[in-house]
Amino acid sequence: MLNLGPIITGFTIGFIIGLTIKNNPNNNIIFTKSSFIALIIVAIIVAWQLGPFPYYDDLPIATGFIFGAFGLIAGKEISGL
Repeated sequence: MLNLGPIITGFTIGFIIGLTIKNNPNNNIIFTKSSFIALIIVAIIVAWQLGPFPYYDDLPIATGFIFGAFGLIAGKEISGL
Protein backbone atom coordinates (compact mmCIF):
# COMPACT_ATOMS: atom_id res chain seq x y z
CA MET A 1 0.00 0.00 0.00
CA LEU A 2 1.33 3.41 -0.98
CA ASN A 3 1.52 5.87 1.93
CA LEU A 4 0.44 9.33 0.86
CA GLY A 5 1.67 11.27 3.92
CA PRO A 6 5.37 11.46 2.96
CA ILE A 7 4.50 12.05 -0.69
CA ILE A 8 2.20 15.01 0.00
CA THR A 9 4.47 16.51 2.66
CA GLY A 10 7.64 16.13 0.56
CA PHE A 11 6.01 17.59 -2.54
CA THR A 12 4.53 20.53 -0.61
CA ILE A 13 7.80 21.46 1.09
CA GLY A 14 9.74 21.06 -2.17
CA PHE A 15 7.14 23.13 -4.03
CA ILE A 16 7.35 25.98 -1.51
CA ILE A 17 11.15 25.98 -1.67
CA GLY A 18 11.01 25.85 -5.47
CA LEU A 19 8.79 28.93 -5.55
CA THR A 20 11.32 30.89 -3.51
CA ILE A 21 14.31 30.13 -5.76
CA LYS A 22 14.97 32.96 -8.15
CA ASN A 23 17.48 33.21 -10.98
CA ASN A 24 19.18 36.43 -9.99
CA PRO A 25 21.47 37.79 -12.74
CA ASN A 26 23.97 38.84 -10.05
CA ASN A 27 24.36 35.25 -8.86
CA ASN A 28 26.38 32.60 -10.66
CA ILE A 29 23.66 29.99 -10.06
CA ILE A 30 21.74 29.20 -13.24
CA PHE A 31 19.24 26.34 -13.48
CA THR A 32 19.18 24.78 -16.92
CA LYS A 33 17.38 21.70 -18.18
CA SER A 34 20.51 19.62 -17.71
CA SER A 35 20.75 20.71 -14.07
CA PHE A 36 17.16 19.54 -13.51
CA ILE A 37 18.00 16.16 -15.08
CA ALA A 38 21.06 15.87 -12.85
CA LEU A 39 18.93 16.78 -9.82
CA ILE A 40 16.43 14.02 -10.64
CA ILE A 41 19.17 11.41 -11.10
CA VAL A 42 20.91 12.36 -7.86
CA ALA A 43 17.59 12.48 -5.98
CA ILE A 44 16.71 8.96 -7.15
CA ILE A 45 20.12 7.62 -6.10
CA VAL A 46 19.94 9.31 -2.68
CA ALA A 47 16.33 8.18 -2.13
CA TRP A 48 17.31 4.61 -2.99
CA GLN A 49 20.23 4.75 -0.55
CA LEU A 50 18.03 6.22 2.21
CA GLY A 51 15.43 3.51 1.79
CA PRO A 52 11.88 3.66 3.07
CA PHE A 53 10.89 4.53 6.62
CA PRO A 54 11.22 1.36 8.72
CA TYR A 55 7.57 0.30 8.72
CA TYR A 56 6.77 1.49 5.17
CA ASP A 57 6.99 -1.39 2.74
CA ASP A 58 5.53 0.15 -0.40
CA LEU A 59 8.60 1.11 -2.43
CA PRO A 60 12.34 0.51 -1.88
CA ILE A 61 13.03 4.28 -2.02
CA ALA A 62 12.37 7.23 0.29
CA THR A 63 9.19 8.56 -1.33
CA GLY A 64 9.15 11.79 0.70
CA PHE A 65 12.64 12.70 -0.50
CA ILE A 66 11.99 11.92 -4.17
CA PHE A 67 8.71 13.84 -4.23
CA GLY A 68 10.43 16.73 -2.46
CA ALA A 69 12.81 16.92 -5.42
CA PHE A 70 9.88 16.77 -7.85
CA GLY A 71 8.14 19.55 -5.89
CA LEU A 72 11.29 21.65 -6.06
CA ILE A 73 11.37 21.34 -9.84
CA ALA A 74 7.61 21.96 -10.18
CA GLY A 75 7.76 25.07 -7.98
CA LYS A 76 10.75 26.40 -9.90
CA GLU A 77 9.06 25.87 -13.27
CA ILE A 78 5.71 27.34 -12.17
CA SER A 79 7.31 30.47 -10.73
CA GLY A 80 8.79 31.18 -14.16
CA LEU A 81 11.66 33.21 -12.82
